[in-house]
Amino acid sequence: MIVYHGSLDVIEKPDVKYSYKLLDFGKGFYVTTVKEQAVRWAKRKRNILKKEKAVVNIYEMCEDLDGFKLKTFPDDLQEWLDFVCACRDGSEEYQRYDIISGKVADDDVFRVVDMYHSGAWEKERALREIKTYPSYDQIAFINQDALDKLLTFVSCEEI
Repeated sequence: MIVYHGSLDVIEKPDVKYSYKLLDFGKGFYVTTVKEQAVRWAKRKRNILKKEKAVVNIYEMCEDLDGFKLKTFPDDLQEWLDFVCACRDGSEEYQRYDIISGKVADDDVFRVVDMYHSGAWEKERALREIKTYPSYDQIAFINQDALDKLLTFVSCEEI
């Protein structure tokens, strides 16, 4: 399976230690099966950091995940919301898994998570407010061993 990672750099050998910890699924190396999503993310990073280039790294991901601890979030976002809030709050529960996958919420997710997390909104309201991109996804490699065994750099494209 081909997966993509939007970045400012060519990343031939991904390393989880360079990730920010308080992401949706914790500290890890994130990829997507949707090229458009990686392009959008790379351009967003380029614009925010006022850089000259953005890159989409392309990898082959082995689909034989036997022996790895997986966490996959279904379309129901209740568990996803609690997990994302916990990760953004510093919980290390995500470290129980080698790979975590699920949907990506839209740009308003940060506001929704903050409102829910602060107690301003009940879970039911937060779930109503969250809208997901139906075809967008994210796969987080939490464990470096899983990353090394399952992901192989193919190429990159400057955008």
